[in-house]
This record gives sequence, C-alpha cells and structure tokens, in this order.
Amino acid sequence: MNSTQNSALNSALNLVNVTLEYPDGDGILTALDDVSLKVHPGEFVSLIGPSGSGKSSLLAVAATLVRPSAGLVVIGGQDAGGLPDAGRTALRRSKVGIVFQQPNLLPSLTAVEQLVITQRLRGRASHAATERAAGLLELVGLGPAMAKRPHQLSGGQRQRVNIARALMGDPAVLLVDEPTAALDHDRSDAIVRLLRQVTDEFGVATVMVTHDTHFVPMTDAVAIMRDGRLAAKTGTSADKAPALAGVVAQIGHVEAEHVPQGIFRRVEPGHPGDAGTRRG
Repeated sequence: MNSTQNSALNSALNLVNVTLEYPDGDGILTALDDVSLKVHPGEFVSLIGPSGSGKSSLLAVAATLVRPSAGLVVIGGQDAGGLPDAGRTALRRSKVGIVFQQPNLLPSLTAVEQLVITQRLRGRASHAATERAAGLLELVGLGPAMAKRPHQLSGGQRQRVNIARALMGDPAVLLVDEPTAALDHDRSDAIVRLLRQVTDEFGVATVMVTHDTHFVPMTDAVAIMRDGRLAAKTGTSADKAPALAGVVAQIGHVEAEHVPQGIFRRVEPGHPGDAGTRRG
C-alpha cells in the first residue's frame, strides 16, 4: 500500500484523482475530471457550483452508486474500488447515509415506520430498530409527530424524517443533495442547522450540495466545483479574508454581492477543466 492509499484510509471520505467518463456517440463525456476531496469525521462540507459542474456526479461516486472510470474511493477506511457490486451495496448500507432532495417517504407509513423499515430490510431486530428510530426522531425534533404519516407533516418535518432515516445505519459519511430546495427560508435555515448538529453529535463526515451561499458559514469548509473539477476547498472561519469571493462569483448561480464576506481563505485552485465537453 502506498502513501496515498494510507492517507486515504485515515479519513471518513476520500476521493483521490477520481475521473468519471461516459460514452457520448463517437466521443467521451467527462463528468468528473481528476477530482480529489478528503472529508474528516465530524467535518461539514458545503459543495457549490453551477448546474452541470459535477456535483451530482461527485455524490453518486461518493455513495458508491457509480463506479469511477479512474481514481480511488475510500469510505470509512474501506477501499470501494475492488469490491463487487454486492460488496459496494453492503458498504453503502453500513457506512453511507443519503439525504435526498425529495424525502420520498412511503405514504402509508408513519414517521417512525419510515426509519424502521430500512433496518428490517437489512435483517435487524425490529425492537432495536424501533428504539433507535424513536431516538433519532426525538433528536431531529419530531418526537410528538413520530406517529404521523407524510400527508400530516410539513415540508420541513418531512425533510427531518429524511435526515433521521439517513442516520439509521450509523453511517460514517452523510451525503446531502440540496435539502432546502423545496423549503422556505426559515425552514431551510433550520434544516441546515440540524445537519450541523448531527454532524457534531455523531461525528459523521457530511457533504451537502447547495446553491445557496447563505449556508456556507454554517459549514466547516466549502468545496467549489466547476467543469467537473474541484476548483477549491477552503475553510469557512469568520476571521478569514474573503480572498475566494471572486472565485465563487465566477460560478454560474452565484453573484459577487451575494457571497458572504469574511468566510473564505485562499487555497491552491485546481486547473480549469472541460467536464461535460464532448471529446472525440
């Protein structure tokens, strides 16, 4: 095992020189171009960038839903690269929690049943699963609503069930896909604060895709995607100079005046990429 592999095994999530390519007619479409990203236990990273920049592809690779064309993917200290499909599924179930943009709750199940069913499918004892589900719903502020079905819950409450469900397997990594896209400002703010809380309490490595830079200061670091490459990853401490404001402002959905000031420090930028560009 070389030094790169040793380093990768020490973090909760480590993508090393990951490339993802798809056939496109007579050419190749590059979705991820030599991306490296390390997230430690208890670290909350916001992932920003315009549509088509590679954010969804990065989440899919990190979740082991898609095999990269090249590179190393390590989750919770385990290299996913050499695993067969069944092994990747087992790794994902045991070490990855996914918070989808839409909660996709089953309409006939109560909030607590939404969580319990995920463990029954894994063959775990129902009593233990019910206890854990109840505890997680209490944690996310839904103790009084755990017997309610989706149509009886608000959008924010359904998203809280979504987060609790993702934590049922005690994951090492939590991958979150635009959790506030369908929520108003106040509920969005509460959801991101909840993600901050569970990251701290569970020590999980959290990566959250968002188009709203308002939430960046609630996270420990921001990773900026552009053209399939990771343009930068930087801390978000309030005492850092806003040296990256110009970099962020170049991203399609972000205007310079909307970038929170005082939250960025300069890092080595990546090389410009051609992700999404057809080669042939």
